[in-house]
Amino acid sequence: MQIFLFTFIAAFLLLSSLGVLIFYRQNTLRRLSRMVSQAAEASLLRTIAPERGAMVKKLVKPFENVVPRTSQDVSTVQKRLIRAGYREPAYVNLFYSAKALTPCFLCLIATVTGIYAYGPFFIYALTAGLGFMVPDFWLSTRISARQTSLRLGLPEALDLIVICVEAGLSMDKATMRAAEELRISQPAIADELNLIYLEQRAGRPRAEAWKHVGERTGVDSIRALASILIQADKFGTSIGKTLRAHAETLRTRRRQDAEEQAAKTTVKLVFPLVLFIFPSLFVVTLGPSLIIMFEGFQNYLT
Repeated sequence: MQIFLFTFIAAFLLLSSLGVLIFYRQNTLRRLSRMVSQAAEASLLRTIAPERGAMVKKLVKPFENVVPRTSQDVSTVQKRLIRAGYREPAYVNLFYSAKALTPCFLCLIATVTGIYAYGPFFIYALTAGLGFMVPDFWLSTRISARQTSLRLGLPEALDLIVICVEAGLSMDKATMRAAEELRISQPAIADELNLIYLEQRAGRPRAEAWKHVGERTGVDSIRALASILIQADKFGTSIGKTLRAHAETLRTRRRQDAEEQAAKTTVKLVFPLVLFIFPSLFVVTLGPSLIIMFEGFQNYLT
């Protein structure tokens, strides 16, 4: 009886360990295959992207030095491009090439369409000026859109960081985990969090890394977050509670901004009402009576 019991226990343990090994083996193979597929896709993108980038560089290289520029102008443009999410140095040359090519393109459109006939000097001067300013307008729009995306995605990122910190992860690992989870829903904030993690791995202190990202993005809420993290490290307060309170503050501010924008709609509607709606109402209401009065005066005069 004892031999049968020992045999049953040994067989049960053997089968259980075999099942566990098979399960973990399948899970490991699945993870490895996913990583291999991602690496293959990334390598394919790396092989395709340089070809496209090299082609664009060849096309715009003759126009890079057409617009005069100083080192201070290049530094300012590079900071603006970084705020818009374009960090490679080649984008500076692309920007100045666009400032040279866009006026030529608009002048060509004015020539082909025949608009220049209304006043050649005025039309060409206007198209050249607009073409020179269009890249600046586009870059300002991109910066504003990215800052809005960062401002809206920061509370969600802080919630994920708080969950990771309370689960036992360090602040650095929590930042990396939040960047991975927000890569699809909030790519802008995920990119900045990934840069923070890389800077910390390179040896930069946490407070300095967060302060750097606040200066790099130009978002006030991120700058305030950097100051809060510096104070939390200095006084030894709980990072989880600090981040949760800051996330609630950001949500309250976002709700107040939405209420402020809603309150401004009544004032903004005055101009469309006066320019478009009131004239049509006057035509509809007073038009028939004016026609009747005009016909009555004609009959009276005749």
